[in-house]
Amino acid sequence: MMKVAWRLTERLRGVFGGVMTDPLDRGSSSAPPVLGEGCTQRYDPQALTPEDGTEFADAAELWRQLQQDEQSATDSDKQK
Repeated sequence: MMKVAWRLTERLRGVFGGVMTDPLDRGSSSAPPVLGEGCTQRYDPQALTPEDGTEFADAAELWRQLQQDEQSATDSDKQK
């Protein structure tokens, strides 16, 4: 059992670049600052960074494809 745990620990260290010292340690995270209250509450765009998962270079292309697919579906429904 200890050998399996040791191999898993070593594999995780390789995956995470040695940053993870103990795989049993709890992770921690915190939400970025927010603006507004209630229904209008949103993350502060000025405080967001790529580390927050906000970098999505292909967002415009994905949006274009989704709009094009929706338009194609609407056009095919009209032809029926």
